[in-house]
Amino acid sequence: MFYEELFEKLNKSGIDYVVVGGVALVLHGVVRLTADLDLMVHLEESNLSKFVKIMNELGYRPKVPVKAEEFINTETRATWIREKNMKVFNFFHPESPINLVDVFVEEPLDYNLIKSEAMNIMSGNVSIPVVSVKNLIKLKEISGRPQDIADIAALREIEKSGRR
Repeated sequence: MFYEELFEKLNKSGIDYVVVGGVALVLHGVVRLTADLDLMVHLEESNLSKFVKIMNELGYRPKVPVKAEEFINTETRATWIREKNMKVFNFFHPESPINLVDVFVEEPLDYNLIKSEAMNIMSGNVSIPVVSVKNLIKLKEISGRPQDIADIAALREIEKSGRR
């Protein structure tokens, strides 16, 4: 998996996060092509500081012309949301441009609820916290893009089958 090293470092550093988006769909068993990794990271300052440190150590850089450390500041994120309508903060890896990590700049759903209902899914030797099917549907409903509508249908099939 592209992001195995990232998951290992996040887990080892005790960073509070949950995988959402396309990678979560794949981990729940939906066959879907996705290149980016979508994360909900608990937006508490010390957690974000550890998260940004790991992203820097692994060589990830913000796609926008700012320092990654600016993501830690609540007021800065609020300004980005208000002035730029930013939903996610994008990281890319200069040596591997396909490796993209999108992190929510605000919680579309309560993080504590998302985390409490998340499940750990093993990929190789790494345990990955993944949003529940129920909450992934809610997140997809909030986004409402055409791909999200298709994803919701696939997730409802998983719910019906009782696989998750």
